[in-house]
Amino acid sequence: MRWGIDGSSIPVYLRGVQLERIAWVGGHAPREDDLRRRLEDEGFSVWVWTDPPDAAYVAHAHDHDESLWVVRGAITFGVDGATYRLEVGDRLMLPRATVHTAEAGPSGATYLIGER
Repeated sequence: MRWGIDGSSIPVYLRGVQLERIAWVGGHAPREDDLRRRLEDEGFSVWVWTDPPDAAYVAHAHDHDESLWVVRGAITFGVDGATYRLEVGDRLMLPRATVHTAEAGPSGATYLIGER
């Protein structure tokens, strides 16, 4: 069982998702299988998604929480006028019902999508 950084006794996978961009701080590019394992440990069902260069998604929302983790390329999400640019290793926590847009970078984007 994983515990919160703050020492909370509430497991990470049971906490509510809050809108947040989490930058990659590792000194090397992350391995896709390591990221997948981390998402699964947090209770997410996971699959890989690839967008072609400059793919764009109109405003929409999901009925589940999502965690998106970029493994190649870049993608920018828009939420309430704010932008969240994700590059390799960066992660976006997207709560259910959050209306958002997305646009892949000029090289496209491949990312893990975790949902729960």
